[in-house]
Amino acid sequence: MGMMRIQDTVSLATRMFRTRPARTWLTILGIGVGIGAVVILVGLGYGLQGVLLEQIVFGEAMLSLNVISPPSHIITINKEEIDNFFAIENVEDVAPLASFVASITYGELTGSIMLNGVEPDYFKYAGVVAKAGDLFKDNETNSILLSSAVTKLFEKEADQIIGEKVSFKVFIPVSDTDELQEIPFDKEYVVGGVIEDEASIFAYIPLQEFSSRFVIPYYDKARVRVSGREFLNIVEDKILQRGFIVTALSKTVDQANKIFSGVQAVLALFGGIALVVSAIGMFNTMTVTLLERTKEIGIMRTIGGSPLKIKVMFLTESVLMGSLGGLMGILIGVGGGLSINFLLSLLATKMGGEPMSLFRFPIPFLLFIAVFGAVMGYLTGLFPSKRAGSLNPLDAIRG
Repeated sequence: MGMMRIQDTVSLATRMFRTRPARTWLTILGIGVGIGAVVILVGLGYGLQGVLLEQIVFGEAMLSLNVISPPSHIITINKEEIDNFFAIENVEDVAPLASFVASITYGELTGSIMLNGVEPDYFKYAGVVAKAGDLFKDNETNSILLSSAVTKLFEKEADQIIGEKVSFKVFIPVSDTDELQEIPFDKEYVVGGVIEDEASIFAYIPLQEFSSRFVIPYYDKARVRVSGREFLNIVEDKILQRGFIVTALSKTVDQANKIFSGVQAVLALFGGIALVVSAIGMFNTMTVTLLERTKEIGIMRTIGGSPLKIKVMFLTESVLMGSLGGLMGILIGVGGGLSINFLLSLLATKMGGEPMSLFRFPIPFLLFIAVFGAVMGYLTGLFPSKRAGSLNPLDAIRG
């Protein structure tokens, strides 16, 4: 008989699809369900990570440190301190924020508000984005931003209040006393944008609107933009030595990523249990197939089929089943995940929320699962194929 042709090996290896279709497909489905469980659970891990980390705007915000005065006010962020921050090596920019209690008037309505004066660069470093409208740019002196909590106060939707006019009175602390000095701003400002924040009632105004009217006694916080990620810790230490409180978004993201690695590991473990169960099922099927085919193997051996060829035939069979199981698992997992995403998005849009993907399936991960299916098939087929190859031909025929 000599060399067994590849197509013969394949046709013999795929015989179980013809002779025992129900059992074969059920085994593949078993593997598919196990792998599908892994895909959907790990997909949930990736999705949650994406959903939460998307709330954190990357880019410049990752390279900025948030510096706050300590509550004791022994030291405050003043003009001199800002110059000191600038003097630190690898500091590219410093964007301070001055915040005062103010009253805001819109038409007939007046409310109390925190009025924050900032330079436009502050938004980039703080990761502030407009939910509606635009952030103000350099040299804009009439445009302001409101938090969505303020628009609720005026019973307006975000897009309705853009372009409307408001006016302010600011209350400045008089140095060394508890008194506040009222400074009315003698002009109207146009609402340029709205920032998503339902919890705090505040507005952003160009910083020069403060500095041109009074001397800013101190700043509440400052964003220090560092030139590269590797300098964050060094600059942070130098600012901490001066007695300020420093927080960095990059630390939060690192912690979040660590937590998510843990979550994904736990989810993958649960999925792994399902996989082990389906691998045992597959191992059983391969062993039963071997027992059923003992006679056939004996005949192949007597007509010159070498143990290796028989082994290859069995392995081809199990790798094929494993691969099909892997693909079915990917279909089940991704199909299930995307269906849930679709339903959630439908619900969210109905409720007026943002559509979001709770499940995500990165391509490298899916490729890994596809290969994993084939490897699992190979491993579960190793023992039965070895046994098949080492059967004594005469015993086999008699069997």
